[in-house]
Amino acid sequence: MVVQAVEQSAFRGTLTFLNKIGVYDVVLPFLLIFTIVYAILEKTRIYGTEKIEGKEYTRKNLNGMTAFVVAFFVVASTKLVAIINEVLANTVLLLLLSICFLLLAGSFHTGKEEFFLKKGWRNLFMIIMFLGIVLVFLHALGWLQVILWYVTTQFNSVVVSSIILVIIVVVAIIYITGGFTKKSAEEEKD
Repeated sequence: MVVQAVEQSAFRGTLTFLNKIGVYDVVLPFLLIFTIVYAILEKTRIYGTEKIEGKEYTRKNLNGMTAFVVAFFVVASTKLVAIINEVLANTVLLLLLSICFLLLAGSFHTGKEEFFLKKGWRNLFMIIMFLGIVLVFLHALGWLQVILWYVTTQFNSVVVSSIILVIIVVVAIIYITGGFTKKSAEEEKD
């Protein structure tokens, strides 16, 4: 696949300038990691809470400092930043693919009601998206090429055939027993 160069424009020059000063490699990954870690610490209340005038508040100063330090550690590692950038770019592509799929599926819908995928199709779609995200992470870490090489060149090995056999057995057991869709007797009564 040949990628054509993008023509220079004022906006392209601005993006190039922002790239040169490190916005994409330092600032944005720092803000992303800081936000995620801070939100997790606020939600889980790992550092506990403190009472101020009878109301409980999370320890925002400790949560903020911890998130700040973790974000700096992540930004200090160029490998982690490269993985974050690649995973986010590929995840956005996967999101665009899912939106395109939903647009195509919706084009066949003629009813006036909202269009939802039926439960079986929705679960299949979620599994495909999950596998896509796993493949994106494996590719970003550089493991996907190694796994594909091992599976294609070492297919006759005992390890690969054992893994395939285990997967087939697990899928067969899930299919035969009804999988995770079986409801307990209590749920069926309600």
